[in-house]
Order: sequence, then structure tokens, then C-alpha cells
Amino acid sequence: MSLYRTELRRLAKRRFTRYMTLLGLVVLAAVVVGVFFTNHKIDAGQRAKAEREAQQQYEFQVRDSERARVECEQAKTAGTPTDGRYPDDCSMITAPPREEIRAEWYLPSTFNFRETFDETLIPFAAILALVGFVIGASFVGAEWSTGGMMNLLLWRPKRLTVLLTKLAALLTGILAVTLPAAVLWFAGFWGVATFRGTTEKVTSGVMQSAILTGVRGVVLVLVLTTIGFALASLGRHTAMALGGVVAVMVVGQFGLGILLSMANVKFAEAWLLPTYALAWMTKTVTLQDWNSCNATFFGECKPATMDITWQQSSVLFSVGLVVILGAAVWAMRRRDIS
Repeated sequence: MSLYRTELRRLAKRRFTRYMTLLGLVVLAAVVVGVFFTNHKIDAGQRAKAEREAQQQYEFQVRDSERARVECEQAKTAGTPTDGRYPDDCSMITAPPREEIRAEWYLPSTFNFRETFDETLIPFAAILALVGFVIGASFVGAEWSTGGMMNLLLWRPKRLTVLLTKLAALLTGILAVTLPAAVLWFAGFWGVATFRGTTEKVTSGVMQSAILTGVRGVVLVLVLTTIGFALASLGRHTAMALGGVVAVMVVGQFGLGILLSMANVKFAEAWLLPTYALAWMTKTVTLQDWNSCNATFFGECKPATMDITWQQSSVLFSVGLVVILGAAVWAMRRRDIS
């Protein structure tokens, strides 16, 4: 009997795998349903109403600025202290230009597929990556803690073949869930945009960008699944992977973030793993340091910036994956199995 097919069957038969997968899919479905009911299709009547509200707000600003200017002039004439409420020149108190008060501010929320769909792929990848990590850790961790791994090695004594075959079966199973879920995710949000938003200006370039972002999301899911599997194998228990994540993310990342913030370290977010995960999905994350001032010819003060790119993220994740998986393989080969 093929070891690969056996591991695939065992993965599919595990109740934990089924429940975690179902939970992840339910959460994804809840996100789509929530977005559907919190967005609206914008029609001509709503746009006209928003224009009227914008005009009313502009007229209110005009009246309010005129009242403030009169009060300012009266205070200046009477010599009454203003406590900094008014400028030295009362003529500076004016209403904002009409074009700055936009009708879009008064429209209900609507789902624009072109502008928003890529952003929805971030929670999609995050949820499935968490599911994959936990399933991967449990899949091999349970084998170690129950003694199943030792029994299996009596039947198939090639350690590395057994471990890597388990990993291949795991990744196949995760991929078999992730790809259809991605298709349904796309279809769900296309439906949201059709009935509760707009699909205007969705060109082939937009679709290509969405597909590439989705591919990066799938890769992120597979990488985190592998890391969960490797950590549990390295520690011979599911708790090793889960405890490692708690230690790294809660203690390490949260504590490190607080420490760097207290020390006023420049671009502190560049030391945090979530920044690189976000950069991987969005291609670029621009960090800003408001403690630094880059003066312009117009007297503006602009913060110093630093770009974290998906290429940098790929290097970091690749190194981490190689180190963790390599350690698990080395431990499988060198340690006593008993």
C-alpha cells in the first residue's frame, strides 16, 4: 500500500482536521455574508441625496465661519482676550471650498471590486494559514505523542521518507481545500460587488493582480502549514508548535514592539514579522518615522519612509522555512526514536 495515499486518507479521516477545516470555512463564509449585508448598491437617488447633504454641510460651514469671523472682529474691537480661539487676522476665518466637501462622504458603504478585492485576500490567507498551521502541527504531533510514529517506522524504517511523505500528504490536503476556497472567495465577492457594489473598470490587469495576490496567499498558507508541521515534529508534540507561536508572536513580537517603541527605534515595525507578512500580500508596505523631518522647499515637514517589499519578505520566510524544516529533518534523522 502506498504510504502517500495512506497518509492522505489518515489526514482526511481525522476529526480534528475536519472540524478545523469546517471552522475555517465557516469563518470565511461569515466574512462574505457580513460584507454583503453591510454594503449597498448606489443608485441615482442616493447620489442626489448625498449631493444635497454635501451642499447643506457647505452652507452650514459658510454660516459658521461668518459667525466666527464676526465674533473675532468684535473681540478684537473690545480688546477681549480670545485665549487663542481666533487668529490674529480675522479675515483668515473662511469656509472650506465647496469642492472639498465631497458627496462621497454621505453615501452608504458600497463594495468596489476593483479597489477592495485585493484587500479581502489578506484575511482569507490569514484564516487559512492559521487553520493550516494548527492542522499541520496536530497531524504529526499526534503521531509522536501517541506512539504512532514509532509503530509506523517499524513498518517503513526510512525515517526521512516517512516524515517528508507525511508533509507532502499534508500540503496536498491543505492545497485541496485552499484552491476551491479561493475560487469560492472570488465568486462570493464578485456577487457582493454585483448586488451590493460595483464591478466597473475591472480590467484584465485588475484580474491578473488579484490572481497574483491570491497565489501569494496560497503560498503563505503552505509555508505556515509546513512551519507548524516542522515545529511539532521537532518538539514531538503539537504543543511545541502552538507554544512556539505563542512565545514568538505574543511574548516576542508584542514585547519587542513595546520595547522598540519605548526606545524610539526608527522604523520599529521593520523588526516585526506581521509587517513582512503584510508586505508579502500587498507587495509593498511603507513605514513612516514621524520623529524624523524631511523639510521641503514649501516648508512642509514630511516623515522619513522605508519600504518593505515582497522580495524582502520572501527571503525572510524562505530562510525561516529552511532553518525550521531543516532542523526537523535533522532531528528526525539523528535522534533516537523510542
